[in-house]
Amino acid sequence: MKTTVLFYAMLSLVPLGAMAEIKTDKIYADHMVLQQGQPVPITGTCDGKGKLTVSFNGQEVQAEVKKGKWRAVLTPMQANAEGQTLTITQGKDTLELQDVLVGEVWVASGQSNMLWRLNQTGDRNSLQEADTPLFRFYHSQPQVHTNARAYNDKEKSILKNGEMYQGGWCLNTPQTRATMSAVGYYFGRELQKQLGVPVAVVHASLGGSEMMAWMPQAVLKKKYRECTTARWLDSKYMSAWVRGRARQNIGTDLNAPHPYQPGYLFKTGIAPWVDLPVAGVIWYQGESDAEIADMEQNYALLRDLITGWRKEFDRKDLPFLQVELPRINDKSALRAYWPEFRTVQRRAATKLNKVYALTTIDLGSTNSDVHPPRKLEVGSRLATLAAAEVYGKEAEASGPAVCKTEPRGNTITLHYTHAAGLKTTDGAAPVGFEVSADGKTYHPATARIEGETVVLESAEVKSPKYARYAWYTFMNPNLVNAAGLPAVPYAVVK
Repeated sequence: MKTTVLFYAMLSLVPLGAMAEIKTDKIYADHMVLQQGQPVPITGTCDGKGKLTVSFNGQEVQAEVKKGKWRAVLTPMQANAEGQTLTITQGKDTLELQDVLVGEVWVASGQSNMLWRLNQTGDRNSLQEADTPLFRFYHSQPQVHTNARAYNDKEKSILKNGEMYQGGWCLNTPQTRATMSAVGYYFGRELQKQLGVPVAVVHASLGGSEMMAWMPQAVLKKKYRECTTARWLDSKYMSAWVRGRARQNIGTDLNAPHPYQPGYLFKTGIAPWVDLPVAGVIWYQGESDAEIADMEQNYALLRDLITGWRKEFDRKDLPFLQVELPRINDKSALRAYWPEFRTVQRRAATKLNKVYALTTIDLGSTNSDVHPPRKLEVGSRLATLAAAEVYGKEAEASGPAVCKTEPRGNTITLHYTHAAGLKTTDGAAPVGFEVSADGKTYHPATARIEGETVVLESAEVKSPKYARYAWYTFMNPNLVNAAGLPAVPYAVVK
């Protein structure tokens, strides 16, 4: 009797995972959502030998097993809101993942405005709302941040071992959603309502991070080799702020890993997911890169990041939804090139297939806070943009956007798309417009709405040939369409 009791007491001290010969890779777990309409690989490791099968949603698939690693591919499935068991079997060994759904899976990434937690928004209603079982998420929590201090030994060890992110699949409950990305949360919750199928958001981001930190290694080796050495901080791609903060963290040890090191965040936060099919990416980033005045460089980085992610996910047309930099009431050099960077984001949306830019010029801070408070509108607008552009739903997803300019004498007329119900929010004349005769020197212009156009003129420019709108770090825009969406910043950059 004592021997039996001792055996079970010892058994209770052994982690269940240690007894299982079959394991899945960490991205697979209870409550996960698998992408509909695409083949879905399921991967892991095993200690045993012999045939290994994966059973789910009426399918039974034999896995390929090589050197203790296995991979099975489920054929494309339709969305299924009923939680099912995914079973992996090898001989007498069985591993089960419970409550697995099929739906739409999105990746959310970027810097601090994507990382900004739901419990930092002050939105008590969302924090306390009821469970919504058809919206789920995987929140990758950064284990090391980039505060203005030297890293301690524990942080250095975490970075060296590549343990930057810890997380897991979560049901949407008041207990789990508090630390989730606010933008990611609002996006996923709203998209689920619009689509009526299960939706999941996989999140990994980090405050202050430049595009370089999220660049795949293959891109770095091909195009940015100088950033793969110990002298990466001296690269022209590192902004002054990033360079200074990283040196505060790691000091003079140039071989010490740092989250801002080119490729590090992609490797630790995104690479584990690239074998899993996803519906698209939402991306809120640019504040750090915008400190650098070279917009051709910034465009090349953004283009290479998007195409690099698409190659890693093995999907050339992977939708990529960017949040344009908003306004900020900060005249410091750190924010000086935000108008230019918005044109970089808009250029990517124009030139690259299935890349979109979401205007948030009206949602930014009215002070110098780089973290605008209105994350609900950002996430909701992203969801509507995805619903319209990715899923073909009938929805107005853009504010008025200039499609044609028409100089005529002492005026220039701007023609718009997405301009139904063109109006101002305050009943006053539209603000934020400038005109130029040569495309170099601009002067403020008076504006009036005529149907779905805006007519501009200025006493200082007799024959305007060029116009621009919202070419400011900070402004209070008032031009919107019937949906209340703000006019898109516009400029012809010479």
